[in-house]
Amino acid sequence: MNADTVLSRADGLRELEGEMAVLLRRVRRVLGERARAVHADLLPASYLMLGYVRDHGPVRASVVGTVFDIDKGAISRQVQHLIDLGLLDRSPDPADGRATLLTVSAEALRRLEEVADQRRLQLAERLGDWSADDLAGFAASLRRYNDALGTESDR
Repeated sequence: MNADTVLSRADGLRELEGEMAVLLRRVRRVLGERARAVHADLLPASYLMLGYVRDHGPVRASVVGTVFDIDKGAISRQVQHLIDLGLLDRSPDPADGRATLLTVSAEALRRLEEVADQRRLQLAERLGDWSADDLAGFAASLRRYNDALGTESDR
C-alpha cells in the first residue's frame, strides 16, 4: 500500500465520521419529531423503546434494558411512563409468574403505523430521484457498516 492510498483511506474515514455526525444530529431531531407525533409527552428514547417492543414483543423490561444499555431503575421508570401514556401494556409472563411481559397497546400500534407511513412518504419525496438500485445499494452499505460496528443485540 502506498502513501497516497493510506492518505486517501484516512480522508475517507474522516469524511465518513463527518457524515455520521450529520446523520446523528438529524436522527436526534427526527426522533423528537416522531416521538411527539406518537404522543405529545413521549421522549425520543422512549419512542425507540416502543418501536423495539413493537418489533420484538412480548418482551421483558430487562431485555429492553439490556438492548438499550439502561439500568434496571431507569428502564422501570421509562416503562411505567409508557404505560401511563397508554402506549405499553404489561401482562404476566406465563413462563415465570414473577415476571411481566411488555407489548405495545393497540393505540400505540396505530400511532406508530401513522408515523411510519408519514416517514415513508417523506423519504419517497426527498429521495425521489434515487433509483431502486440506489436505495438498495445504500441500504446494503448501511447494513454492512452496522454489522461491522455493532453486535447482534443492536438489531
